[in-house]
Amino acid sequence: MKTSINNLTSRLSQLVIGLSLMATPLLAQQNNHSSTVNAIVKEATENSQLKRMAHELIDGIGPRLVGSTKMLQASDWAMNQYKQWGIDARRENYGTWRGWDRGISSIDMVSPWIKSLEGTQLAFSPATKKPKTGETIILADVADSVAFKAWLPQVKGKFVLISMPQLTGRPDYNWQEFAQKESFEAMKKERDAQTEAWRKRISKTGLTNAKLALALEEAGALGIVSSTWSNGFGVNKIFAAFTRKIPTVSVALEDYGLLYRLTESGNQPKITVNTQSKELGTVPTFNTHAEIKGIEKPNEYVMLSAHLDSWDGATGATDNGTGTLVMLEAMRILKKVYPNPKRTILVGHWGSEEQGLNGSRAFVEDHPEIVANLQALFNQDNGTGRVVNLGGSGFAKAKDYLSKWLAATPDTIKNRIKTTFPGTPGGGGSDFASFVAVGTTGFNLSSLSWSYGAYTWHTNRDTYDKIVFDDVKSNAILTAILVYMACEEPEKISTEKADLPAGQKWPSQVKSKRSGGTN
Repeated sequence: MKTSINNLTSRLSQLVIGLSLMATPLLAQQNNHSSTVNAIVKEATENSQLKRMAHELIDGIGPRLVGSTKMLQASDWAMNQYKQWGIDARRENYGTWRGWDRGISSIDMVSPWIKSLEGTQLAFSPATKKPKTGETIILADVADSVAFKAWLPQVKGKFVLISMPQLTGRPDYNWQEFAQKESFEAMKKERDAQTEAWRKRISKTGLTNAKLALALEEAGALGIVSSTWSNGFGVNKIFAAFTRKIPTVSVALEDYGLLYRLTESGNQPKITVNTQSKELGTVPTFNTHAEIKGIEKPNEYVMLSAHLDSWDGATGATDNGTGTLVMLEAMRILKKVYPNPKRTILVGHWGSEEQGLNGSRAFVEDHPEIVANLQALFNQDNGTGRVVNLGGSGFAKAKDYLSKWLAATPDTIKNRIKTTFPGTPGGGGSDFASFVAVGTTGFNLSSLSWSYGAYTWHTNRDTYDKIVFDDVKSNAILTAILVYMACEEPEKISTEKADLPAGQKWPSQVKSKRSGGTN
């Protein structure tokens, strides 16, 4: 009996030792992960470069319109940052675009009284060469396209007001807070009717917005004056012009309303417009990349993703300056605390996202060897806010690895993030969708709004002062940790697609537009 007990004790001891030996590598790996994660947090917290880089990129260089010299300057600046950190960087051309640089814009009402108006020329708008002065005229409300053609000669030598005047410059949330309910409801009803009437006014010309602009141009208009309100105090959306010979300018809601009312009441306002943009001919379009080579699996990749280009009504601070800064800072931190990654870490600072994800779509087409061996891609593109949503992009096994990687982040980050698995595949809203469309694991780090849609997305107010640096720092930490964990994952993750709900389809690959801006 004593011998049996001794044998049992011996076997139990061997089992405990065996289990201990089995657990040792796992504990060591967990401790190593914890050590690296702590180092990432420490470096991001104690040695952040975000404010310096934000000032240099957003204040120093400014907007980064595709085809502009500013876009090239931003690429040079980013590559120089990487060079200083000992990270290889390169620029990769994928096509061409119309080159255009913004110049001085001034719009002044000179009659019936003098007022400098808030406004700017739209991107790719022709210059005036010298200031032009003329009366304003409102786009006529005609019966049909025949009547429109008969009216067209009246625009000769005048600036045409082509946008609906807003009934109120107060956003709805302001009305909800202060107005009587019946006043708010009456305003909305009147605004809806006005919006529909203006839609019909445009429709009856028989022309699209682009062809309407060209028709006014051919009829001898001095220029086109528009106003696209963003539903926030003092905020306009600023996009591109359709004209080829005359300037197109955007005027803020308040000043546009003034011009419209004076014109409508027969006061015959005159404005002077001076736009001094510069045509650059056809120029290259490009992506900017940086790479930390993997040691164990150099031909497998973990990618960071953010578009470098912007619209140029402001300085592109939250679209997508903050996403760019997150990826730069995450790369800087990883190079310092994780210089020898298991897999290759690659960042894509995409070009021409604003014209249709052109840079990332070109990369997917040009680099099938990277796409086929992509472990994961993390993209950030919707403003300054901290990441609060992470979905599985429609991949069936996404929960298995994303949950594990996210669990390694500090509680103050992971506890604020809502996960959705398997999620739905992105259809084209940002650059991760270019990868999802070809069946590879691209994930979007979706941010808290901070009134992004109304106040900074594609507006004249997307400036440095809107950056919330605590949230950007949190996103840099999150990105660096997710990239690290994806690099360390023992096996390549699954790209099995989940069954989508009835009526939903996996997005199809869309080809990159390799040239444009000329028509």
